Amino acid sequence: MTKTNFSNLIQAPLDVPRSKRAMFLNNLRLITKNTGRLFMLAGDQRVEHLNDDFFGVDISPEDAQPEHLFKIATSSRVGALATQLGYLARFGSAYPKVPYIVKLNNKTNLVKEQDQEPYSSAWYDVRQVVNFAKDSGLKIAGVGYTVYVGSGFEAAMLHEAAQIVLEAHKAGLVAVLWMYPRGKAVKDKIEAHLIAGAVNVGAALGADFIKVNEPIPVTPHGLSEIMMAGQRTGVIFAGGEAADYDSVLQSIYLHVHRFGAAGAALGRNIHQRSFTEAVALANAVASVIYDGQAPEVARRLLVK
Repeated sequence: MTKTNFSNLIQAPLDVPRSKRAMFLNNLRLITKNTGRLFMLAGDQRVEHLNDDFFGVDISPEDAQPEHLFKIATSSRVGALATQLGYLARFGSAYPKVPYIVKLNNKTNLVKEQDQEPYSSAWYDVRQVVNFAKDSGLKIAGVGYTVYVGSGFEAAMLHEAAQIVLEAHKAGLVAVLWMYPRGKAVKDKIEAHLIAGAVNVGAALGADFIKVNEPIPVTPHGLSEIMMAGQRTGVIFAGGEAADYDSVLQSIYLHVHRFGAAGAALGRNIHQRSFTEAVALANAVASVIYDGQAPEVARRLLVK
């Protein structure tokens, strides 16, 4: 597959007003470090997964405190930290140099899909985020929103996502959509053909980046179908459960440099480690995404 030069795709879509295009491009360059590729630290999981991913066996004790995420983000080459506005209000003043993506909707994992179709409405609107950014002075470069494609509540989330993307662009902010097939109508939520369909929906909504799960099984045909669906939109894959260093680096290299993904969104693979290990792995991942380093070269940045 031909390697995509994402630096050529750093441009404003037509729904960004002329008066906001410079701001939009600055935000896009900020979170992608001028590469067009996004390495996002997914901190929204403190709501999505409650405390299951932050306290327990094989999880660093440092991860029990929310500030661990901010410390990692400010000390590494992470492109942006995605988290809730409430956390920014509490911790942001101590970490003003971190670029942020405000996650606008979230739900816990307590209500299971067999009991109710998944639905997650926005906690805030874009206008409130813009006002907070002005008052706080934080580097809020974008907003994020999750859509559960296939849910019985799909229509409501699609409408809300469309409005959020449009309002974000009008404000000069980057829009990131988490596109996850979920619900009783979904037979296999990690099947490549369906994930490619979810990418279609995210692109139609106008997203700048679309976060999806890696398909299982991972095949060249499946990854190619997903990436073709994301033409002119940045597709980034979620990292999933914590894995060993080599698996993380090899997977990201495959996605980005063989199939043209626009980066990665890692949560557990980064924050469940100690601060020192998390920063080292984040920097190794950044060298793969931003610098095109091979996994065996990037691995030299890791703690022995």
